[in-house]
Order: sequence, then structure tokens, then C-alpha cells
Amino acid sequence: QVQLVESGGGSVQAGGSLRLSCEASGYTYSTYCLGWFRQAPGKEREGVAAIASGGSTRYADSVKGRFFISNDNVKNTLYLQMNSLKPEDTAMYYCAADLPSPLGVAHLRHSGYDYWGQGTQVTVSS
Repeated sequence: QVQLVESGGGSVQAGGSLRLSCEASGYTYSTYCLGWFRQAPGKEREGVAAIASGGSTRYADSVKGRFFISNDNVKNTLYLQMNSLKPEDTAMYYCAADLPSPLGVAHLRHSGYDYWGQGTQVTVSS
């Protein structure tokens, strides 16, 4: 049973930073894509960043240069370092896994992810 558990959310002022973590368990696939998505009230869920087993990464245009995704294979933990946060970054952030992902290429296609965490709230005040 694949499980994804997010942590690290919270409240921060604009310009601040947060690091989200996602502990993954229950899978041993060698090819995968792991991603972060977010959903603000009244809006659709959108892809933020993804990283694949082949090493590729992908970011939404709105977070390029501010957010950085990484994966610690030893700890089985996915991270999202968020810098220069803006009020429009306020949302529930979800960790997701595409398993297996034979191409090993990072993507932000919502429908391509099989497993989801429960989410962690990020609130950025102006």
C-alpha cells in the first residue's frame, strides 16, 4: 500500500520561505515520477513541480526560480523548497506519485498520478 504523508506547511509572510516534505512508503518501483500539486479555494488543482527517476524536473511557470523540488532516495522523502513566497501561493499542497512511470520523465499531468497525500496547508500573508 503506497502512502504519502506531507508536512511542513504553515503560515508565513510574503517573501518568506517554507520547505514541504513528503514521506513515501510502500513501493519499490525503480521508475517513478513524484510531484507537488496545489489547490486554492475555488480553483482547480494545479501542478507545481515534479521530479522523475531519470533525474528530470519540471516546474509551473508561476514558481520557476522560486520553488525547488528534490528527492532523497535513502529517506524516501520528497521535498519542495519554497522561497520568495507570494500571497497567491496560498493553497493546500499535495504530494503525488506516478508509479510506475516507465518513461522516467517529470510531468505535471494531474491524471497521470496514481497516489496522493492528504495535503498540507500553506498560507502566505501580505
